[in-house]
Amino acid sequence: MVALVLFAALAFFVVGQAGAVRNGTRSAADAAALAAAQESRDRVGDDLWTFPIDPDLLRRLFGGDFTGPSGAACDAAAALAARNKATIERCGALGDGRWGFSVDALSANPVGDTVVPGTGTARARQSATAVVEPRCTFDPAPTPSPTPEPPEDPGTPDPSTPPGEGEEPPEPPPIGELHCDDGGDFTIDPERPDDLPAMSDLFTVRLAED
Repeated sequence: MVALVLFAALAFFVVGQAGAVRNGTRSAADAAALAAAQESRDRVGDDLWTFPIDPDLLRRLFGGDFTGPSGAACDAAAALAARNKATIERCGALGDGRWGFSVDALSANPVGDTVVPGTGTARARQSATAVVEPRCTFDPAPTPSPTPEPPEDPGTPDPSTPPGEGEEPPEPPPIGELHCDDGGDFTIDPERPDDLPAMSDLFTVRLAED
């Protein structure tokens, strides 16, 4: 009877130990997926405000028609999984129209030697998905009307004055506005690059269903 009680206690310990490994791998998978999505978001931010700003890219980003780069994103996922005692077996973009990543994580350490046969080398596997979603909508500026040509000057131009000298180049007009969920509005003005928002203000990263 004592032996049975001890065996049952050890078996419950194995179950708890396996659960701890599984939960740790679950956390590692979640963190890795979030890291991949955040890295992809930030990589896009490195190029988003490079002039000239592409209005078509803004329409795709804030209209949900963008998938984002994946190479560096999966590197970030692997690095974070390693810090959480797991390895990444698979990482990739979702490919279903959403901007996000799915990862499969494997626990770095097995359950360990126990009284239950076959559990010594068993490892936990968990999957997670994270997506990047816009916080804002993009309202493009109206297309400017073509500038009318100046009337011909009947006078004789001074040959010593180069054409266009003394004329100020026209300032590029604002590209549009961003209207965000928290009530913040941003004008995308190439003449005021310091006013352009950070990617964390424009896009949220969250866990999602596969």
